[in-house]
Amino acid sequence: MERVFARSWLFVAHESQIDTPASFITTYMGEDSVIVARAGDGRINVFLNSCPHRGNRVCFADSGQGRQFTCNYHGWAFGLDGALKKMPKIGLYKATPGFRMEDWGLKQARAESYKGLVFATFDDEAPSLADWLGDFRWYLDAVLDAEDGGTEFLPGGATRSVMNCNWKFPADNFVGDIYHALWTHLGGADPTLGRHGGVKVENSGSYQVSVNGHGWEFNDSFLGNAATMGDRELLRYMRSRQEAIAARLGTFRAGMWGSVASATIFPNFSFLPGYFTFRTFQPKGPLKTEIHAWTLVPRSMPEEMKDRFRRGSMRTFSPSGLLEMDDGENWEFSTQSNAGWITRHQRLCYAMSAEGEVVEEGLPGHVTAGQLSDANQRLFYKRWAEMMDADRWADISFDPPSARAEAAE
Repeated sequence: MERVFARSWLFVAHESQIDTPASFITTYMGEDSVIVARAGDGRINVFLNSCPHRGNRVCFADSGQGRQFTCNYHGWAFGLDGALKKMPKIGLYKATPGFRMEDWGLKQARAESYKGLVFATFDDEAPSLADWLGDFRWYLDAVLDAEDGGTEFLPGGATRSVMNCNWKFPADNFVGDIYHALWTHLGGADPTLGRHGGVKVENSGSYQVSVNGHGWEFNDSFLGNAATMGDRELLRYMRSRQEAIAARLGTFRAGMWGSVASATIFPNFSFLPGYFTFRTFQPKGPLKTEIHAWTLVPRSMPEEMKDRFRRGSMRTFSPSGLLEMDDGENWEFSTQSNAGWITRHQRLCYAMSAEGEVVEEGLPGHVTAGQLSDANQRLFYKRWAEMMDADRWADISFDPPSARAEAAE
């Protein structure tokens, strides 16, 4: 909590969840409850959901509209910017030497957005969000900038579920582990994808990309993941958009749209581009994880197609989805089976290694040939270890953003 979650840029909201002034949601940064609110001037503020008077939770709603947040305990009221605005018997405090209302607002986090995704950190010394994401932004645009008008989370809120596992198991799974799909999801994969379920077992046309601990494994199958939702009308629509997306982002990134892929933005924000499902793995102690999941789509997508994506993602990656149930069981037993003294100290195998580096113009980041590899997972844990060991940000290495990523910005 101290070395990773209190210092990292953590995903807290999509701008579409708080698209009007005075709208807010509550969520978590690590195990700290926070409020994400849009002020009257349009600015997005993120602050602790904890009253600085006695520490009580200030807001109990998941989302809503409001001009202020008032603590149930003693009536301290805070504005959409987190500042302390009112309190009962205010004269008693004003008469207290040295008391200033501006010193007692809700603790504020730094908040920045990237193309609709809102991140926050409580560490004033942390690098900028642009440096944190680095060249990973170039790949993110394959989902976030594929269509005019940006993206949105489908309305209706998140699906939430709890798994008895350590948060690192699902983050590890999404950052680069397509290997499990060849066995774990064999029963749930659409048979039209072939015996490998759309996974490319050869290196050609498949990749592992890592930037500053963030990882994305994918191939150029185009619609491979989306096909497992079993909706032919949805696939026809996506094919109809391929030419326009290629003109916008280039053929390479157009092929990533809907392909067999998974990704994690370090430490706990993961997504499956083919299903348009985004989720956070919120730690609840070392042995429990709460999963919050949303469906992200282009705003310009026809409403019928948005609803088809909603249904498709629920059938596959939701608490009752065919594929998510497979994963959850594995993550829980991986956690439980390693609770013993001997098992906790055994070596785990992260030795799968593709054949060398891809050297290709225009592919930023640490790029490894082949979808089947432990490369991203090794680099994910390297970043975790660096943050756990480092006392200062100067001791943590970052790959500077390239001109390609800066141009995308």
